[in-house]
This record gives sequence, C-alpha cells and structure tokens, in this order.
Amino acid sequence: MNQLLEYQPLNLYTNYLDAALKNPETAIIHDEALPAFPEIGTNYTYQLSHEAILNRAYQLASLGVKAEDKIIIFKSSKFDTYLLAVAASYLGAVPAMISYHFPAETIEVFVDRLENPFILFDDETAAKVAKVKNSSPEKQISIAKLLQAQAKEVPQVELPKDTIAYMTHTSGTTGIPKLICHSANSMGWRTKWQKTIFTKIAEKKLVGFHISPVHSRFNIGISSLMAMGFPMMPLSISNSDSVSKMLIKYQPIALETHPNNFVQWTSLAKRQPEAFASVRYYHSTFDAINNATMGRFLKASEKNDPIFLQVYGQSECGPMILKAHTLESLKTSDARDMGVGLEGLTEARIADKDGNVLPAMTDGHIQFLSKGRALTYYKEDDRFQETVFGPWWDSGDYGFMNENGHLFLKDRQVDLIEKIDSNLAIEDHLLDALDFLQEVIIVRAKDNSPQPILAVDPKQGMDWDAWWEQVTDLPHLNKPIIMDWDEIPRTATMKVQRLQIEKTLKEK
Repeated sequence: MNQLLEYQPLNLYTNYLDAALKNPETAIIHDEALPAFPEIGTNYTYQLSHEAILNRAYQLASLGVKAEDKIIIFKSSKFDTYLLAVAASYLGAVPAMISYHFPAETIEVFVDRLENPFILFDDETAAKVAKVKNSSPEKQISIAKLLQAQAKEVPQVELPKDTIAYMTHTSGTTGIPKLICHSANSMGWRTKWQKTIFTKIAEKKLVGFHISPVHSRFNIGISSLMAMGFPMMPLSISNSDSVSKMLIKYQPIALETHPNNFVQWTSLAKRQPEAFASVRYYHSTFDAINNATMGRFLKASEKNDPIFLQVYGQSECGPMILKAHTLESLKTSDARDMGVGLEGLTEARIADKDGNVLPAMTDGHIQFLSKGRALTYYKEDDRFQETVFGPWWDSGDYGFMNENGHLFLKDRQVDLIEKIDSNLAIEDHLLDALDFLQEVIIVRAKDNSPQPILAVDPKQGMDWDAWWEQVTDLPHLNKPIIMDWDEIPRTATMKVQRLQIEKTLKEK
C-alpha cells in the first residue's frame, strides 16, 4: 500500500511541520496579502510559512494561550485563518473556527458554550467583537496586538489523539450553529479519504481553490495536499475578474470551490473559457450541483479530457459519497445521483425516522457510516445523539438508493414542501434550461406555497417569456421574487440560508 495512504491521526501542526521538512520549497500562492502574516507576502514556500507559524505560536503563548485553552478564530475569510489555527495547535490549544458572517449575538452564545475562550479577530470582525458583552477583554486578541507581542520560544504540546482538538460549526441554515468537535483520530480518517482521491491527480501541479477557511473541508483538504507535496493557490476573492486573472496567470491543474461559486462563475466560463484552459480536475463538495453548471466548466477545458468530481458529505462525517462526471457521462447523468461511498471508509443507507433500513427505490432519511465522524456537538451532546443510530449518522437529508447502491439526494428534511417531489430537482432543471439565471431557490411562502427566489445575470437580464415557458408543466410555483446574487443570505460555505429567507417572507 502507498505509505501516504496508511491511516495517520492528524495533528495540524505536526502535519505542517512534516510537509515543510519534506517539501520545503513547494509554493503557496495568494490573490491578496494575509493580515496576520505580513512577513510572507503572497507567494511563499511551505518552509517560510512554517517559520512564520512558529512565531505566531510563540506570540500567542506570550499572550496567555496554552494547552487545552479554547480559542475562537473569528476573522476575515483568508488563508491566514487556517495558519493561525495551526499556530494554536502547536500550543495544544483548541481552535474554534467561526465564520466572520455571524453577528455578535451568535458569538455570545459560543462564548458561553466555550466558557469565556480567547477570541482572535481582525479589522473585519472588530466591531462585532466590541459588542460581545460576555467575553473578558484580556482574552480578546486583535491581529495587531498579536503581531506586536513578544515571540519567546516554547515547546510544542500535543493533545491526546482522541480528545477534542479542533472545532468547526454547522452551517446555521437551521438556527444557532452547533459546534462540531473533531479529534486527531477522527480527522485522520478524513485525510486518508482525501489523500486517496488526490492520488488520482496525474501530476504534482498547482491546485487552486476558493473554500471557506472555517469549514472542516478546508483543514482536511489543506492537510492532505501538503502531506502529498502539492503546490497550492488558496483564493480569497470570488469575483470573476480576480478569479480569471489568477487562473490565467498561474494555470492550476485542479480547481475546487463551493457549488454556488461554480454557479456564480458560470458566466465567466461562458464569456472567457480560456481562464479554465489549464484545469483537468474540478472538485466540488458540500451540496449537489446541476449538470449544466458542470458541463459549462468541462466544456471550457475540453481539450484536457477534464473530470468534474462531485462530493457529497457533511461537516459531522466529512466527505462521504462521490461521483466523477465527464462531458460524455453528463449526457445521461441524473444530477440528483450523488454516486457511491469510498470502499472501507464511507457508505450510505436509507432508513425511516426510527433507523429501520428501507429497500431500494424507497424515499427516506439518508444515513452515513463514516470512520471520520465527529465526536459530538460541544455542550450539546443530546442533540448530537438524536441523530446517531449505532455507527450510523442521520444526515438530515432525504432521498433514496437505487439497486446499484447509488445514492439519490432529494432535499433536506426541513426543506420539504408539500406537493413538490424535490425542490432541488426543480432548481436544477431551471438552472440547466435558463442560462440568464445565476441562482434559483424554492422556499416556502407565507402560506407554505412554493416561492421561487431568482438571481439574474445582470448582463442578460430577466427573460419572463422563457421563464413561464419552462415552468408550464412543473408543479405550481408562485411568481418569482428577484434578488441580487449578493443579497441572498448565505452561510460561510455559500449555502443559501433558506430558513432565513422564509422568515423574511413571513414577516413581510
């Protein structure tokens, strides 16, 4: 067996150190400077960044951070968010990775749960931190304060492999987010899964990605890429002009982002396909993605015989179910077919609400079996256990499996609308058919009827005739509400906050 693919627990700092020793000159490239690491610039090496991480760790120690302390990292969505988590891990502290989107009220809930943790923040989040009433001022560390602190060497502290070492949060699409707890052991299974996938990339060339650094996906992806010695290009800016400039200049072999960012970049792929000319591997996780969107990117880099790998998973379980698409396979592919698990590591089943397994072709609750399952929700273990069925985890999603063991996703259980077999299938259909649409979301209106929310490509405008023609033989939908793409409320990983939209509609 490839030694790389042997199971190893994941300690964030130790993994980074090993990568820097093994591939010191491998490049990391950015589209903007990192506020917490001004000394390394936007184009540096594994080794240079490792030295800077040690300095930040020593500075955190001089400000009182020590082993087992919880430290909320609540700052702008840039790569240094992750580098700071690695620095905290060196000290044996436990980083809680929190999206900068959240209001002060949510941070107060986290401060209570984590019993007055340290909070590391920057200019982007400073005003919100100032409004957090239950946090001790001496435990609030601005990036400016951190950079001025003394850097006196202290030794590395490793936590036991099965204790909480890292926290992320649920998306918050269904209320106050829960804090998901990961250990070195649980994260190790996820990196084994991820490295198995990365062995399929033919050459050790540049991997570009635009992913939320607070999501557990980010940590697993970075740790795996670095363990394998890939050069990386983490992008912070999602607008098409910046993305196009970086892709053309640096020519990555692989590109990953959230499904909704792929949707956002579709008009770029249409307008300027040469931006994606170097890409052979597209990678998308979190949510399902429609065929027309995948097809647009595969077409843009057609000469490379590209593959679009769609991965369906959850923060609690990690990456789970995968399916590889090509231009040829898309012709007959059902976009709701998520594919299959990775043998020996992940699988899915369909069960009723009590956990009884249902036969093929029967709709029910999607449950996951993952060796990398999280430990618990911090201080909300009862909520975690509600969805545990022995070794199986209820995903909160709804779907079925066919006779070949392929998993078909229909909807989140909380999103089901009466009379609509699958909102997601209708959203996919409309995005596929109407190229002026950037986003389609179907939510429940005040009277629980299906209400489409649309974002329209500003260069094309809304084509009402085409819209009404497309929806003629679909289940009844209300007249769409049109919003700007940027106005649609989203989580850190760009998932649409459907319940937030419904709440707003009901208040009107």
